[in-house]
Amino acid sequence: MNIALRQLNVFVTVAQELTITAAAEKLFLSKPAVSMALSELEKQLGHKLFDRNNNRLIINEQGKRLLPLADELLARSQDIEQLFSQEGPITGKLKIGSSDTVGNQVTPFLLRDFRESSGHRDQSLYIANTTQICHMLAEFELDVGLVEGKVQADHLAVQPWLSDEMVIACHPTHPLAQLPELRLQDLENSQWILREPGSGTREFFLQKLAPRLAHWQQAFELNNTEAIINCTAANLGITCLSRRAVEHAVKDHRVVILTPPLDMHRQYWLLYHKEKYQSPLLKLFIAFCEQWQDH
Repeated sequence: MNIALRQLNVFVTVAQELTITAAAEKLFLSKPAVSMALSELEKQLGHKLFDRNNNRLIINEQGKRLLPLADELLARSQDIEQLFSQEGPITGKLKIGSSDTVGNQVTPFLLRDFRESSGHRDQSLYIANTTQICHMLAEFELDVGLVEGKVQADHLAVQPWLSDEMVIACHPTHPLAQLPELRLQDLENSQWILREPGSGTREFFLQKLAPRLAHWQQAFELNNTEAIINCTAANLGITCLSRRAVEHAVKDHRVVILTPPLDMHRQYWLLYHKEKYQSPLLKLFIAFCEQWQDH
């Protein structure tokens, strides 16, 4: 059996993109070339790697067994290619995924310090909600994830990382902002501006605040934190966000922070696939994250 790296690269890309057309565009190949490479690999292995559903390819159990091994071989081949192309021992590209709050408020400063410490500068950063980051880790599209939502997935290593404080925010003229002391019952019947399903910020609200309220309404559901802050500043409702995210709006006097009698702390998490090949670069980055403090 003589399996080529080209075939494995096609297989991994198809597994990530789910269609021959999308994989061909990503690989800058023709659709017949991608189909042929995939067919050759399946013929050599003696197993189908995907279930065909119209134009979509769904990776099957045989494909799932191959995916982490193929990802590791491609990563190792990249290590070899770059071994003499950069000065210093740390080479390769690092693909990082962050959920919205972490990605906007924390990860840029983490990367600044990592670059200064290691001299490595070839990183990509993808920002989405926690559910999307977990999906991309499962498909080996990312090397590591930094998220605020609690994750339960057997295939992912989940490590506690930094701590965070959530706050309730509203417009300075909102009736809740005029109260000398906020009680939980004061939040009843409020109009909330929330993140979309799959967001760690929304999950915190639904688990921590919503069960303590008999009546609450969702005014808006938005997938962008800054849009939520602007809607809150426009007095369209109240919201629950990370203190890190709203600090600039508080300084500009566009919103104020309310303090409920409730522990509003939460955990950030560091994630990676348990079967992901950990290159020297990935090991270094994980170790750096573990000892890094957010200043």
